[in-house]
Amino acid sequence: MKIYTKTGDKGTTALLGGVRVSKAHLRLEAYGTVDELNSYVGLLNDQEVNQPHRPLLLKIQDRLFTVGASLATAPGKEIRMAPDLEEEDIYLLEQAIDEMENSLEPLKSFILPGGHQAVSFCHIARTVCRRAERNIVALHEAEEVDEIIIRYLNRLSDYLFVLGRKMAAGLGVKEVAWKPRNKN
Repeated sequence: MKIYTKTGDKGTTALLGGVRVSKAHLRLEAYGTVDELNSYVGLLNDQEVNQPHRPLLLKIQDRLFTVGASLATAPGKEIRMAPDLEEEDIYLLEQAIDEMENSLEPLKSFILPGGHQAVSFCHIARTVCRRAERNIVALHEAEEVDEIIIRYLNRLSDYLFVLGRKMAAGLGVKEVAWKPRNKN
């Protein structure tokens, strides 16, 4: 299989199912952002502090490919042997969030992203996840999108927030509370 086909040289691409659309289509923005998110999750997986989280991070990457395949499929078209998200996938994220939160100090204020490069990568992944979610909601307002995708990304961004906190704790990084400036 060649990596370049030249079929997209005029700004269009084919969705799974054969329908050609503009590369600026909402559907491409949605699954392109999911692809970007998947790359950041891979970066998180590469962080030594995340060694205990690697099995779940790999599952998340797999599920993000599933999301991408679903979003890359033309509405009304079926792809053979299409993977699916399941409620269990959301439950796994919720379980992981609960386990991590049990070992963390309760959150008393907003925290500023940062403190360590690895933690910053996690916050970037979280914000890309939120952008992917917004893009998919916008697509859902225009075309049919399986709602489990929206729920999964919503829970995933929560997971990434808590993972960032867990990473900070594991690295011995003090979280910095946001203290808004008063106008006095």
